[in-house]
Amino acid sequence: ELWKRGGEKALTMRAVARQAGTNTPAVYRRFQNRDDIIRALLHHMRLELARRMEAASSPEEGCERYLDYAINHPVEYERFYYYCYELDHSPRARLAGVKVGRPARNAMQTKLASTLGGSPADHENLTMALWMLAHGAAMLLIAKSITPKNAKAARAIFSRSVRALLNDAARRRK
Repeated sequence: ELWKRGGEKALTMRAVARQAGTNTPAVYRRFQNRDDIIRALLHHMRLELARRMEAASSPEEGCERYLDYAINHPVEYERFYYYCYELDHSPRARLAGVKVGRPARNAMQTKLASTLGGSPADHENLTMALWMLAHGAAMLLIAKSITPKNAKAARAIFSRSVRALLNDAARRRK
């Protein structure tokens, strides 16, 4: 809630303790600093997206669930990508030994392998293409670059584009 309402500045150790109904030393026992808290929030979001992917009956549904999550959690979604590089991939993160898992990507690759055949690793590029399509659609809808009155048509175009990518991948595997 603090992060959603006020971003990084709202995540003081004292504010987190107050929101959690505990004291500041208890928060410090779990998190060294604000970056650790933000990293935990990013990890929670990654796990939530992975759960949605795993629960999907098909890669198409997985893409729809990803887009739904982004649209229904716009503040968290935008902040996730704002902080992701610095906390997970920057030279500072590498020096700190940060290990980043990609559970949603892994879930999608597994789903693609069960649908199209092959191993999950065989579907790395397709997974990247689907993610880029879903992320682009999410950001356009969140920013209202695609107006709300055109959102339904945009979603239909998104769904057709996902199907086209998957149909092309299936043709190539034959």
